[in-house]
Amino acid sequence: MARLNARSFSLSTGGLQITRNRRAPEPKADDQRTLKLILESLDEDQAIDPTTIDLVGKSLIADHMVVASGRSNRHVAAIADHLAERLKAQGIQVRVEGLPKGDWVLLDCGDAIVHLFRPEIRDYYNLEKMWSAALPDESAAVLPGP
Repeated sequence: MARLNARSFSLSTGGLQITRNRRAPEPKADDQRTLKLILESLDEDQAIDPTTIDLVGKSLIADHMVVASGRSNRHVAAIADHLAERLKAQGIQVRVEGLPKGDWVLLDCGDAIVHLFRPEIRDYYNLEKMWSAALPDESAAVLPGP
């Protein structure tokens, strides 16, 4: 039987019990430095409406998500290119997806993920609403066992 809640995962089968607690870690200085560099770069390149979403306790993929828009495909691609160059110059590893098309560019910066959109694409996917939603209450959900 498995029990899930927003903070822990517990699985027991045949006398073996595995428990994993998911505590919200304190933000590291490197996380904050990366986030600051991202926001400064977006500001310098005139990104539209940059929004930061705290993912700590919501996801294990990253601690922060930044969503911003550009005025056109070329503007989105230029923002992404400049951001990747600035982060790499600071020794931060960056992986970029979607750069050639420029509708939606994703930059994986380790502890931060950046989504850059054209405005109409951003409105369509509305990531801010999805990721800003509150977590379910602390009551545990019971999953049926095999």
